[in-house]
Amino acid sequence: MPEPSSIFDMIGPIMVGPSSSHTAAVVRIGYVARQLLEQPPVEAHITFYNSFATTYQGHGSDRAIAAGLLGMAPDDTRIPRALELASECGLRLEFRPVSGALTLHPNTIQVHLRGAEGGELDLYGVSRGGGLITIIELDGFQVNFSAQLPTLVIDADDVKGSIAIISTVIANDGVNIATMHVARKARADRAKMVIEMDQPLSEIPLSYLRYLPWVHRVVALDPVP
Repeated sequence: MPEPSSIFDMIGPIMVGPSSSHTAAVVRIGYVARQLLEQPPVEAHITFYNSFATTYQGHGSDRAIAAGLLGMAPDDTRIPRALELASECGLRLEFRPVSGALTLHPNTIQVHLRGAEGGELDLYGVSRGGGLITIIELDGFQVNFSAQLPTLVIDADDVKGSIAIISTVIANDGVNIATMHVARKARADRAKMVIEMDQPLSEIPLSYLRYLPWVHRVVALDPVP
């Protein structure tokens, strides 16, 4: 489960408005997507679902997602100009509103990115209110993390003992695991592991994880600002 909300989360984040749910949280979803892509995005297809579908322009959610994809924080004064800045940076944005998606949270965004070096990413994020977010799907895998803590996202083969090995590497670095979510599409297939930690993993154990022959990718996410 994601980290519980604090009184500061309920008050709301320091941000460029107008809405913590439709602006600050959207910046954060874009910020997480950019980190996960690990390269500057050059093309972004954004789908705003349900309540976002009718308010994304009036509440500035289009500018907010562009700002996050450019690496801005929710309090960045450039957010009102984010669409213009995205164009100047060569980031092509396409927006699509979809109403009536009953199986999705009312404040859901899908972000599909293509990077400058050819990599792609598909992410679903939810705005939970007060600027808080939950990432619920990543490249077709069901996940559940808030990006409020240092987070590892690991793509690996579903081999026996993999969870124990990765957990031991983290523990040997003196790092405590807050949450762990493992998803796979089929037995012995590719798996995606999301681990939220109380502090970041240091570089040596990160390098070791990346060296393991059955690990294909490790992304270390900083907490969202």
